[in-house]
Amino acid sequence: MSIPRRTFLRGGLLTAGGALVVPRTAQAATAHYPVNRAPLRPSSYLRLPPGAVRPAGWLATQLDRQVTGLAGRYQEFSHFLRFGETGWTRSDLDGWEEVPYWLRGFGDLGYVTGNARVLADTERWINAVIATQASDGFFGPSRLRTVLNGHADLWPHMPMLHALRSWAEYRGDTRIDGMLTRYFRFMAAQPDGVFSDGWGATRWGDTIDVVYWLFNRTGDTSLLDLTRRIHQHSANWVDRVASLHNVNFAQGFREPAQFWQLSGDDLHRSSSYRTYDSIMAQYGQFPGGGFAGDENSRPGYGDPRQGFETCGVVEFMASHELLLRTTGDPVWGDRTEELAFNMLPASLDAQGKAIHYVTSANVVQLDNGAKGRRQFDNDFAMQAFLPGVDNYRCCPHNYGQGWPYYVEEMWLATPDGGLAAALHGPSRVSAKVGDGTVVTVVSDTSYPFTDTITFTVSTPRAVAFPFAVRIPGWCPNPSLTVNGAAVAAQGGPRFVTVNRTWANGDKVVLRLPMAPRTRVWSRNHNAVSVDLGALTFSLRFDERWNRFAGSADWPEYEVKSGSAWNVGLTPNQQFSVSTGGSVTDPFTLASTPVRISARVRDIPDWEVDGENVVATLSDGPVATTGAERTVELVPMGAARLRITAFPQTGGAKTWGTPGVLCRVQNKNSGKVLSTSDARIVQFADDGNADRLWRLVDLGNGKVKVRNERTGKVLGVDGMSTANSAQVVQFDDNGTADHRWTLVDNGDGWFRLRNVNSGKVLGVDVMSTADSARVVQFDDNGTADHLWRIIPDGVVRIRNLNSTKVLGVDLMSTADSARVVQFDDNGTADHNWRFLPDANGYFRIRNENSGKVLGVDGMSTANSARVVQFSDTGTADHLWRLRPDTDDLWRVQNANSGKVLGVDGMSYDNSAQVVQFDDSGTADHLWRLS
Repeated sequence: MSIPRRTFLRGGLLTAGGALVVPRTAQAATAHYPVNRAPLRPSSYLRLPPGAVRPAGWLATQLDRQVTGLAGRYQEFSHFLRFGETGWTRSDLDGWEEVPYWLRGFGDLGYVTGNARVLADTERWINAVIATQASDGFFGPSRLRTVLNGHADLWPHMPMLHALRSWAEYRGDTRIDGMLTRYFRFMAAQPDGVFSDGWGATRWGDTIDVVYWLFNRTGDTSLLDLTRRIHQHSANWVDRVASLHNVNFAQGFREPAQFWQLSGDDLHRSSSYRTYDSIMAQYGQFPGGGFAGDENSRPGYGDPRQGFETCGVVEFMASHELLLRTTGDPVWGDRTEELAFNMLPASLDAQGKAIHYVTSANVVQLDNGAKGRRQFDNDFAMQAFLPGVDNYRCCPHNYGQGWPYYVEEMWLATPDGGLAAALHGPSRVSAKVGDGTVVTVVSDTSYPFTDTITFTVSTPRAVAFPFAVRIPGWCPNPSLTVNGAAVAAQGGPRFVTVNRTWANGDKVVLRLPMAPRTRVWSRNHNAVSVDLGALTFSLRFDERWNRFAGSADWPEYEVKSGSAWNVGLTPNQQFSVSTGGSVTDPFTLASTPVRISARVRDIPDWEVDGENVVATLSDGPVATTGAERTVELVPMGAARLRITAFPQTGGAKTWGTPGVLCRVQNKNSGKVLSTSDARIVQFADDGNADRLWRLVDLGNGKVKVRNERTGKVLGVDGMSTANSAQVVQFDDNGTADHRWTLVDNGDGWFRLRNVNSGKVLGVDVMSTADSARVVQFDDNGTADHLWRIIPDGVVRIRNLNSTKVLGVDLMSTADSARVVQFDDNGTADHNWRFLPDANGYFRIRNENSGKVLGVDGMSTANSARVVQFSDTGTADHLWRLRPDTDDLWRVQNANSGKVLGVDGMSYDNSAQVVQFDDSGTADHLWRLS
């Protein structure tokens, strides 16, 4: 029967007495590893115990560096991990997510490597955690019992549950069954709010996974009642994206598919697919497997420069791995590999000693400076490589699960007593198959850097079992042989299963032919990325590393570019692949074993912004006159600075982001810029189309001034640097005289300074006549050098900080109605018109009400409310537009001298818009559209 998301399925909760126990399903007759008991749906694949799979080759290198790097030695550095100073070993002390995050990855690191130190430390921690359990089942820091709205905060327990489960599976420690049974009884006794509050509200799939595990071991049906209650009262992932926080999404979107195992309702399974598709369609339109989640995903911020948090990378991988086992759909294996081979290694330095908070597909400088222009959702420094205990906090404690979990999920058991090679790479697995015989299979490969995987079976005797191998979706023509004999295998994504009796030394050879291919990201400016198999490639350019702080053991690095990076390419070209380097150490520029040569063209207008963040892409294909040249591309994971989503060249589009349609008015004459054939002149503002322009933002503090009718841009005749040189319009061919900067005069006027000559836009001999020549001249302070834009027609005024637009509360038409910010949902109160007034001022009139922007009571105080009012001519109804960079403006009140902002820098809908001293905060900056 179908089970709607919000229908509470009643059943007996856990009690101290005996519980109903259900038998295992018939699957258990052939499976050698735990299967789902009825009524849970059978899983397609089964987890092997930690330690069954060991890494080899390049993968072993990554795990070894994790042992000697940040995760393996973090106890030495992180004050959160001091053994006797945390509530996870002494319940009277404080503690939150850091120890559970770290121990989860640390323990599994020991299980897959066999490192004695890591295993001994893990045992010490696990024993101490077990010892904190109270008689009512709660364990860990006692403070967490009541810290969340008066009830328990159980989010930090979620990763700890996984650490305990892995330990139980690895060591066979039966104490964990009893411990978790008591803990889940405690959980069942909690109020409903424990499931809906705090960070855990969107992440309960983590707990469900362990609840199912315990149910399959004990058969206690009250655990299923607990699962139903969790699903009922936690965040709704079934018919919506419950959170745009990147880690919440990475962990949470899979919860409906997990619940599907209990509900049997296909709606739940399909919901996880649909939600994944939704977030990736809007925010995941660049290579690497992640999405734009530099804390929270934000509408309008999907450029390849946006970062994906390192926690998000490893949690997304873990979700994909779980969904592969649960659904049997090989596409989740493809998605896991894309993250593991491209984004995960890029999130750390090559030695694994330092980490950063976000990893971007396009990044040309990794510094330790905070970015104040809302390029990223967070306003703290996120890009330098650091140990990051307090700077990054969650990521360095949590990232350690990435490679160990990947290794553990490379091989899965099948319910019919077989094995599945689910994720590829060099490895070795030992597992029971068929009649219970323990076999070892070695995966001998340098995949994904080479295309062939040889599986060699070692068995003490002949044994029959099914052997499944995953064919990736990027491979249309695989080949598969068993002892040299061909086996039919079609293109992926799919599993191919070979059923036979296996003998010692049997070999299965899977070849996955690789050829360079391009992807065009049509939803992201038609950008182009280049792939070879599961690897995505990035432009190789000079990385200049500076250890600005820290030590050799705990370094802190900034990385800056020492060579040009601003290039684009066409997707339809012949690429050349070369090999070499080291297949055991593939994620460094010096040793990467595979490279691609590509033909590119320079895009001079693509630069960094004022805070050294790469400018956003422009719509392609773009026109460029730069000479074609050959560059080297390297795997994304080997490049710490990279361009991975390339602008597409070979078209007619010009670089830059066009601003609002406007007229450009001269202060001295009152006339506006116009064209007279090629020449630029001034003319009366009579509404002619020649008078309309757009300031095209280049993302680097520079603009081009483009005529709306002709499509040509403002330049200087012959690229002259002389005074009185004629300003002309010309095809946008990338010359330096086409670039201008806006210099704020502080009074509603600005100067347009030419990048090539350094001179400013003026009118010949300060003429006030129609058709007077517009020229460039030394900046000598004359009034004809001052200009302002007059936005044409109806515009929206969007806040940089919140991305919301200026509107009127409840669409009111009354005097003194509050002016607020709100999501851009198309209502008429979001439309405004700029009415020019004297001295560089405007009245800003609302299209819905006909009233103008003003300040309540004509106040001159900070935080005074901005309201709408009838146009009575008072000074508080007058505003200036003062230019900033990046197509941003400050809106300054004539009466108070203060600028338009949002109360408390709020991100909320209906937050009050106020006036405030111009303190430089991001909420004081607005974009017109």
